[in-house]
Formats: sequence, C-alpha cells, structure tokens
Amino acid sequence: METQAFDVVEVLKRLPHRYPLLLVDRVAELVPDEQIHAVKAVSFNEQFFQGHFPGAPIMPGVLQIEALAQAAGVLAVESLGLAGSSKLVYFMAIENAKFRAPVTPGVLLDLKVRFVQKRARVCKFAGEASIDGKVTCEVQFTAMIADAPE
Repeated sequence: METQAFDVVEVLKRLPHRYPLLLVDRVAELVPDEQIHAVKAVSFNEQFFQGHFPGAPIMPGVLQIEALAQAAGVLAVESLGLAGSSKLVYFMAIENAKFRAPVTPGVLLDLKVRFVQKRARVCKFAGEASIDGKVTCEVQFTAMIADAPE
C-alpha cells in the first residue's frame, strides 16, 4: 500500500484547525484506509502551559486526545477523498481514554491512529500518543463526516 508523508503546510490543507489549536505539526507516515503516524512538537511556548501547571508544565490529557483526533481527521480526509470539500470531521464519542505518563515541554509527541471501522459518514478509530516509544495516552473514539456550517 502506498504511504505518504507531509509537512505542516500540507496538514493545513487537510484540517480546518489553526494556531493555537492546531496540534499536528507533520505527518511521518499515512497509509490511506489504514493508519497514520503524525507528530506534535510540544513547545514550552504553548498557551496551555501558562496555567497547566505553573512551575510543573504538563500537556492536558484532553489536548492529547484532540491531537490524536486531528491526526485521525487527516487520515479520514485522505482516505475518503475529502480534501478541498466542504466536509468536516466531528467528534461523536470518546471511549476508554487512559493517560499513562505526563507530556512535558520539549518533546516530540508521536500520534498513531488507525481505523477500527470506516464508513462514508461515521468512522471509529483507535489512537495512541507516545514519547520515544513510551505510551502517554490511549483512546478509542468515533467521528462523523458532515457539512461544515455556513
């Protein structure tokens, strides 16, 4: 199967998110209809570190899940041919979220997501965030493909 890799400029063509909520910096590997490996460079300059937590900065777990969901969005857009369309990928459900280790500034957060089920309008995913092979977060989630609001 053909694999793809691309930088943040190409990510921006596939996701509606923008700074400060864009949480995918590049795609290391994407296998359409199967899986994606994306990367988030976690910088001390991230806005959430100002309050989470002063003196002991930790990336919020919900933002790890959001980063995985954005990676899944890129996978869905590529797999379903949605680039340039008026379709968006929306969260429907988050299940079995587990946080295994803190994410601190200065790391590369690996975001690995695979399809569990793929349909034209609803997709299920399994995701895992990690640093140097150590899992920080794992989650299963469902997303819906729908028209963007006008």
